[in-house]
Amino acid sequence: MQENSTLARPLGAALKVKDVAVALGVDSSTVYVAVRTGLLGSYRVGAGRGTIRIPRSALKTYADERGIPAEALGVAL
Repeated sequence: MQENSTLARPLGAALKVKDVAVALGVDSSTVYVAVRTGLLGSYRVGAGRGTIRIPRSALKTYADERGIPAEALGVAL
């Protein structure tokens, strides 16, 4: 079985939407809204629509602006 969790990604690697959703304790659709409205920095990878990746620094900024302690996220920033 392939491990897809945030813990399996190298430190500094960008995060998937579902990883950010788990870290924030919200649904993936909430993360997509934050990305679409510009509240959460992201970029696309791949051809066509691609997939969204969220830099750890963007997640840190997002959490800091909302007063969410980094320790509460459960991911290394």
